[in-house]
Amino acid sequence: TKIMTLYLLFERLEAGKIKMSTEMEVSPHAAEQAPSKLGLKPGQTIDVETAIRAIVTKSANDVAVVVAEALGGSEENFARMMTAKARTLGMMHTVYRDASGLPNDEQITTARDMTILARATQDRFPQYYHYFATRTFRYHGEEFRNHNHLLGRVAGVDGMKTGYIRDSGFNIVVSMRRSGRHLIAVVFGGHSASARDARVESLLDDTV
Repeated sequence: TKIMTLYLLFERLEAGKIKMSTEMEVSPHAAEQAPSKLGLKPGQTIDVETAIRAIVTKSANDVAVVVAEALGGSEENFARMMTAKARTLGMMHTVYRDASGLPNDEQITTARDMTILARATQDRFPQYYHYFATRTFRYHGEEFRNHNHLLGRVAGVDGMKTGYIRDSGFNIVVSMRRSGRHLIAVVFGGHSASARDARVESLLDDTV
């Protein structure tokens, strides 16, 4: 879900409507999101570049909502924008109801749709894609490690995103460039992070 949130943020950056230094205000709704989160307080602000790093590494739900409200006015409206963009990209089986991926029975996607989004993000925003390779992120003296443990461990992996909710298990979208090939692999429904990682690593190794 957060890949799409970032996609819409990258669109605004590319269009010059916001800057990396633009400060976004934290609402009570954003601050009350369930973990994983940065622990932002209502009335605080966070700049766009810090928000990108927090979403990629910490998968911060409060920050995702800050972005949603800054771009869409409300998270509900932003989710409609996300779904509309999904259709434009050809993601025909995806519906968004929030900006973070926190549980919502009406929010659905498929592994195939996620490959479409991953490729579109890389192709459209090569100038921002490198953020998905961020391995650590420091905020107010605390360091957070990217949940994508394949970064720096599996040859050629250059980013993307992990996710987890109880209903869908441990999920991952991975991009890898190796042996002259560029591959995107998606695994949903892992029973654990390690099982998910082993499965996607096996897929990548089998393909190259």
